[in-house]
Amino acid sequence: MYRFLFSVRWFGWLVMVMVLAAGCVGLGRWQLDRREAVVENIQRIEANYDATPERYVPGENGFDRYQPSREWTPITFTGTYDVANQVIARNRPLNGQPGYEVLTPLKLDDGTAVIIDRGWLPIGNAEAGRPDEVPEPPAGQVEVTARMKPGEPSVNRGAPEGQVASIDLAALSERLDYPLQDAAYGLLALERPGAAQTPVAAPKPSIDEGPHLSYSLQWFAFGVLAFVGLGYAARLQRRTNAEQDGTATDRPVRRRRRPSSEEDEDAILDAQGIR
Repeated sequence: MYRFLFSVRWFGWLVMVMVLAAGCVGLGRWQLDRREAVVENIQRIEANYDATPERYVPGENGFDRYQPSREWTPITFTGTYDVANQVIARNRPLNGQPGYEVLTPLKLDDGTAVIIDRGWLPIGNAEAGRPDEVPEPPAGQVEVTARMKPGEPSVNRGAPEGQVASIDLAALSERLDYPLQDAAYGLLALERPGAAQTPVAAPKPSIDEGPHLSYSLQWFAFGVLAFVGLGYAARLQRRTNAEQDGTATDRPVRRRRRPSSEEDEDAILDAQGIR
């Protein structure tokens, strides 16, 4: 009855379904890998973001080395801001609005410096491509608590004077005449004393896993449905072949039940409008 499955045509259909199912499985696994990366980041955020700040100890917990497990860890530094070498990173959206992030070197007592991302500024109205005003950081010695973030890769994109296209710490270190701890930079959490005016603070990162798990299950389901569809098509083909060669099994005819005498009498009365 299903000998047609061994034909070249149906073998081709089987191969196509297998390829389709393999693609669905691959996409499902890709979504699971993305979810795993998101979950790992959420675990780092929950473990480090609100942890008690560590006091900076040279050679131990600075930004001269970076470990993914320490991302978002707050470190407290003491130093002075180098406003002369301050730059802004362009193309930094926040809540759907384009803008900039202010990057200021903080010179430490040990002679090195770290980059502090002091916050976000919107695109200005007075001059295209620049914020209207960049708030000054506190003058003199300041105590800064910043959360550790890895540097960004270099991008093949230019930027106006005083701006950078990415937080490329190696490139930023070339602008300075003192050593920069260039394995990580810090998102400002607190500075003492505070400035009269500050950029918009970076929001806490999201801990939402997103739809990756449901998407992966959908892709796996699509892979299974591909075989279900092939089986249904084979069943229809078998029925068609049986009808053509006369081997189809006759389906039993369902007889209509004859109305009872009481039902006949009720129908007559209804027709005459007596009831």
